[in-house]
Amino acid sequence: MATHQQRSDIRETEFATMAVDWDVPIVMDDGAILRADVFRPVKDGSYPVLLTYGPYAKALAFQDGYPSAWQRMVTQHPDVAANSSNLFQNWEVVDPEKWVPHDYVCVRVDSRGTGCSPGYVDHFSPRETKDFYNCIEWAGVQAWSNGKVGLNGISYYGINQWHVASLQPPHLAAMCIWEGAADWYRDMTHHGGILSTFWENWYDMQVKTVQYGAGERGKRSRVHGELVCGPDILSEDELKKNRCDFGSEIRSHPLDDDYHRARSPDWSKVTVPLFTAANWGGQGLHPRGNFEGFTRAASKKKWLEGHGIEHWTHFYTDYGREQQLKFFNYFLHGKDTGWSKQPKVYLQIRHPGEKFVSRAETEWPLKGTKWTKFYLDPSAMALTAKKPSKGGTLSFAAMGDGLTFLTAPLAQATEITGPSALKLFASSSTKDADFFIVLRVFTGDMKEIVFQGAIDPHTPVAQGWLRASHRKLDKKLSKPYRPYHTHDEVQPLRKGQTVELDIEIWPTSIAIPAGYRIALSIRGKDYEYGGGSGGRLSNFKNELTGCGPFLHDDPIDRPPEVFGGTTTLAFGRSKAPYLLLPVIPPRKPSRKAR
Repeated sequence: MATHQQRSDIRETEFATMAVDWDVPIVMDDGAILRADVFRPVKDGSYPVLLTYGPYAKALAFQDGYPSAWQRMVTQHPDVAANSSNLFQNWEVVDPEKWVPHDYVCVRVDSRGTGCSPGYVDHFSPRETKDFYNCIEWAGVQAWSNGKVGLNGISYYGINQWHVASLQPPHLAAMCIWEGAADWYRDMTHHGGILSTFWENWYDMQVKTVQYGAGERGKRSRVHGELVCGPDILSEDELKKNRCDFGSEIRSHPLDDDYHRARSPDWSKVTVPLFTAANWGGQGLHPRGNFEGFTRAASKKKWLEGHGIEHWTHFYTDYGREQQLKFFNYFLHGKDTGWSKQPKVYLQIRHPGEKFVSRAETEWPLKGTKWTKFYLDPSAMALTAKKPSKGGTLSFAAMGDGLTFLTAPLAQATEITGPSALKLFASSSTKDADFFIVLRVFTGDMKEIVFQGAIDPHTPVAQGWLRASHRKLDKKLSKPYRPYHTHDEVQPLRKGQTVELDIEIWPTSIAIPAGYRIALSIRGKDYEYGGGSGGRLSNFKNELTGCGPFLHDDPIDRPPEVFGGTTTLAFGRSKAPYLLLPVIPPRKPSRKAR
């Protein structure tokens, strides 16, 4: 049985640098009450607002909820913890101690059904997006608000910015989407039509643990000592009734249908000024949305940034925070910060050895890109500039390690920055086949170059995916370097029938030294790094083996009787498969390497 406690009135605590209002009620249009913590300057006044709405429990300290991520970040990047007590740090949102002194009000709202907000959990649903809209409009008219609301956060707190911006809240003045996917189907639940198991596992590890009513099964705030999941204590059965069956819901929608479209942005309506920051190593979740948002959002005022290392780190480092501050000071405070002269595209170009070199650009894909075809040569298992003279076929186990093609050692240093694409001609012994594409780089002595990705410490250069039965293209949205699939119908294969496949490979960046080799792996399962385990993080179920938690191993989605046959690639003058890469002519760096 549930136990219920009466909520007390709003509690205010005053600290040296700010005042905090805890558990402020925000009434939704259907009468539901969500709870927010408001961090504001001690001095009365009207200030711009930075608001987040999400499921990670506003009262749960970063250090308590995600200890391994926190410890790694502050150890390797001491500027994150500097000049703050870190008492108010919370997963993937701003540290108010570094924003309130700049005359901002920081508002953290627990989304419906999580943390201190009662209700039914239904992630990214129209109900959630409307709640987010209501919170923005509420914040815009409070006594401490100047009427300008900005949105700033990582991941979930970035994804839902795209969605709510489509509703065009009147008080929404600017948003910073830091590593935030956008398209619920293509970016998040089904990569190339193949189900990602990430969301079901994420739900178990990061949401159910902070669901409203979890009581002592959750944690307590290290600031005020109260339960981070609200005062009511619900039974396991009651908790289950108050949340959607997230994994099953996703699995029951294998196509890009109304369910997915209702949880994706309408780019024509995203008109607010925006700053979108992508992680090269975020393959399997976020970067596609950051780049698509920059190129497709209707906003006339938009900027793109690209960086590396862990998913959360640069949001908190001085590098990231200072860019965010410059952006929001310009749009929310109206200050002349120089943002109007900010390069439209600002990239950390990735080099082997975790070296990054800053460079300003004017557009995406980059101006002057040399779209270069590398043909797949089946006789030499090579990537070549010329079409092979001989044809033939190559086969591999459809759920196995597949095939790898290599260039000769590069005669000169070569930069690849941008989206890539792969053209294949393939058949299957069954009615379908899944293709896992891995763009890789090796040293001259064949040691693979991998990077600290958003999650996994051994992330390859880039990845792409396609289920053969989802090969239908959207002719209007497709580009040679970025095929766009409709995912609105299944087109089964006939045994032995060769079909043409255009496979999207997500954007990446790497400056490849002379003597290194580019490789393309065509696999029947997720990439696995061969040089050892990447260990584990406290908030994920699986060991990190190269793809982080972004796996495609659901036996219901990939039954062996359908996907466990033999895949055959066809080669010939009229069927010449090729890899299209964005080769960048030499440029000057904007600043020294980071």
